Parts: sequence; C-alpha cells; structure tokens
Amino acid sequence: MRVLFLTHAYPRFAADAAGSFIHRLAIALRDAGTAVQVLAPSGEGLAESDSIDGIPVRRFRYAPRGMESLAYTGTMAEQVLGSWSGKAALAGMMASGSWSLSGEIGRFGPDLVHAHWWFPAGLLALGGGSSRPLVTTLHGSDVRLAKKVSLVHPLFRAVLARSRAVTAVSSWLAGEAVAMAPNASIEVEPMPADTAAFAPAGGRIPGRFTFVGRLNAQKGVADLLEAFALIPAESTLDVIGGGDDLDALRAQAERLGVTSRVRWLGHVDRSALPEAYRSAQAIMMPSRDEGLGLVGVEAQLCGTPVIAYRSGGLPDVVDPAWGGRLVEPGDIAGLAAAMRDVLTPDAANTRAGLAQQARARMLDRFAPAAVAGRYLRIYERAMRRADT
Repeated sequence: MRVLFLTHAYPRFAADAAGSFIHRLAIALRDAGTAVQVLAPSGEGLAESDSIDGIPVRRFRYAPRGMESLAYTGTMAEQVLGSWSGKAALAGMMASGSWSLSGEIGRFGPDLVHAHWWFPAGLLALGGGSSRPLVTTLHGSDVRLAKKVSLVHPLFRAVLARSRAVTAVSSWLAGEAVAMAPNASIEVEPMPADTAAFAPAGGRIPGRFTFVGRLNAQKGVADLLEAFALIPAESTLDVIGGGDDLDALRAQAERLGVTSRVRWLGHVDRSALPEAYRSAQAIMMPSRDEGLGLVGVEAQLCGTPVIAYRSGGLPDVVDPAWGGRLVEPGDIAGLAAAMRDVLTPDAANTRAGLAQQARARMLDRFAPAAVAGRYLRIYERAMRRADT
C-alpha cells in the first residue's frame, strides 16, 4: 500500500522528528510495510525535498518567502482571520497546494491520501486529490476553528462528505464534529505517542507539581495558580512552556504570594520532558476543550498521575480507575483538593500499582505499532468503499 500524508505541520528538521505524532505514525506504517510520503507547505529555511528518518517529504511554495508564515507556527487561524496578508497567503496555499497535490499523486501514485486536519489539508484534497480515497483526521485546532467560524461549516461538511473515512483523536472531538456535520461517521483513533522515550525511571520529588504546555487561557494556568495557593506551603510548582500570558501569570503568582514556590522554566528541550514527568508527584492539566491531551499520555507512560479538568478529550486519557483525577472545569477548590490528595501517604502507597495499570492502558492505545495497525485497517476499509 502507498499512502500520501497531506499536512500543514511536519517536523522541520531531523532533530524535531521525535516530537511529531504524525511522523511517528509515518514511521510505524513504514515499518509495517506501507510506503509513506509527505506533502507539506514550505517554510523559512526548509528544502523543497527532504528525507526525515527515511520518510520522503516534499514541500510546496505558496507565497513570497517573507509571507510563508502560516505553517509551523501554530498561528495559522489567527493570521488568516486577523490580517489581509494572512488571507492572501492562505489563498496562495490553497491554489499552490492543490496543484502540488495533483502533481504528487501523479509522481508517487498513492493508493490513498491521508489529510491531517480538515483545514487546510482536507480542503487541499478537495481541490487536488483526484479520485484517490481520502482519509481525514481531526486533531483539535481544526475543529475549534470550525466551531468559531460558522461560515466555514459548509466547507467542513464538504471535506467530511468527500472522505471515505474520518477519524478524530478523541471522543469529544468526534462529538463536536458531528454536531456541525450530523451526517458524518467518525471513528475515534488517536495518534501515537513516543512510548520508547516516556517510561518509568527514577523517583519523585516530594510535593512537586508540574505543568507542561502553552501559557494561554485555554490551558488554565490561572486556575492552577489559584488552586496551588490553597495547598501546603512546602509544595512546589514547575511551569514548563511559554506564551502570551506569561507576564500576567507571573503577576498573579505575586498577588497570591506563591512566587517563591513557582519555577517558570520556559521552553525546554523535548528530551528533558521524561525526567520532568518522572520527578513530579502529579502532572497538572486544567485545560478546557483539549483535543486529546498528549501530555497526559506521556506522563502516565512515565508512571506519573494526572490531575485534569473533565473537559474536551481529557476524559479519554485520564481515568480515576488508573490513579488520575478529574475535576469539573473552574472548580478551584476541587482542583486544590485533588492536589492535596496526591500528597497523602495513602496516595503514595497505592500509586505504584495504579501507575502500572495506567501505563499498560496507554501502551495499548498509543503505542506506534498498535496505532499503525488500526490505521491500516481504516485505510483498507476506505479503499474497499472506494471500489463499491
């Protein structure tokens, strides 16, 4: 089988490859005997053609170099909605991407196109995908965009209708998508995690809580600081990540009197994350409308429990039966109570067994070979549907 991945986000350099769930799926499919090639937009400093861990990648130009800023930044929607230059760049991406996809289908001859994110990859497939069977995966930000901008609902429904199979990385995302496209049939199938890098080792630092993610309102760090101020003074909080809310959050920590107990670590190398997870007594995820919550998967692969809001895709990942804690969004007292609970001796005594169960569940659901096997079955069904 030959599969063409169509995406706006793929590792920029070989050193970034371990951090890409799409790249992990490509490698796992390749290892299972499937030929995979990637088509993605260009970006600053990127070659037209490349090979990352043996996966061929071709990139198409879509604007003058100074305007090719939509991909790889995580701000595509903001640029397109907020400026005419962003809209012009998107128009170029649609035209050039559709043309490039047609050419790549002719050169590579894929049996199937797998579009990651309905926007923009799914839209590109509508224009340049010919009659090849299309599988579209919804990752989260693309569904949030469709919810935010009702004018795109017809395009969203058109991509899903054209797709022979549609997957979403969490049951919540699938439900959100069906609310906008009632006739869609969506399977829940997440992307693979790096199960080799994230594994139990070492010991916990007593009283340490850790947050990993962008510092914005959606991730809920402001709520976390409020809850942290209510737990014992000997506890500490590590905040890993950066974002626009950093200064406001630092000021909030000052007002709450917890500045001396909070470390703002900024962006860290991905290789440092396993140890960050392993050293914490719990990983904090007070996010709202999280597409899935890969941080929660990685933490539990390291044997660390997760305290999260019962929101978005997080209940797919965090389960009290495996030692996790789910708190209703906005319940600051409940969040603080869950944090105090993991500090008790009883929690420490039961954590080891539950951590083993949680890791086993994460391996079953997110190991690359397991995910690749499920996607191969999805591809085969999509191809059979195309033949009928």
